[in-house]
Amino acid sequence: MLPALVASVLAYFIGSISAAILVCRALGLPDPRTDGSGNPGATNVLRIGGKKPAAMTLAGDLLKGLIPVAIANLFSDNTVLIALVGLGALLGHLYPIFFNFEGGKGVATAFGVMFGLHPLAGIVAALLWGASAFIFKRSSLAALIAFSLLPLYWFWAQEPRYAILSVMIAGFLYYTHRSNIQRLIDGTEPKIGKR
Repeated sequence: MLPALVASVLAYFIGSISAAILVCRALGLPDPRTDGSGNPGATNVLRIGGKKPAAMTLAGDLLKGLIPVAIANLFSDNTVLIALVGLGALLGHLYPIFFNFEGGKGVATAFGVMFGLHPLAGIVAALLWGASAFIFKRSSLAALIAFSLLPLYWFWAQEPRYAILSVMIAGFLYYTHRSNIQRLIDGTEPKIGKR
């Protein structure tokens, strides 16, 4: 159990690197924690800086979920260890020690975790998000739909431990998106790319 805890702590530190904040600082953009929606994530960077900074942020957030899990997957077949690494990376993004525990909402990092667990899981998650985003035009709603349905994939794949991890990730995403959920209910949630 000790190796799993050490690996998950290391993954937490990797997850704590905020791509949104670093990209905005490097490009002279406003701090995403105080501008736009106040969320240090790719969707908010898109609002305040445009497509290129948003793409850089998205890639950074996705990689910090993917890389620790892919490494764990490469060196171990212990699904508990691998799941803990994925959870550690996500928690680092949500509550980064390097940025006063003010993190993003976790969607891109969660996608990275799924791709790290198995490429097909990442593809399924991306397709679910893409279809939902195309229909509803709301990034937050698309993410909630995708990660609500993703545990079904893991049950189908007969990976119950990853299904539990997926349920936990969905729970964190619902918590971090609680203000978005309220705006969705109120009809005030902005469309993708809109302020």
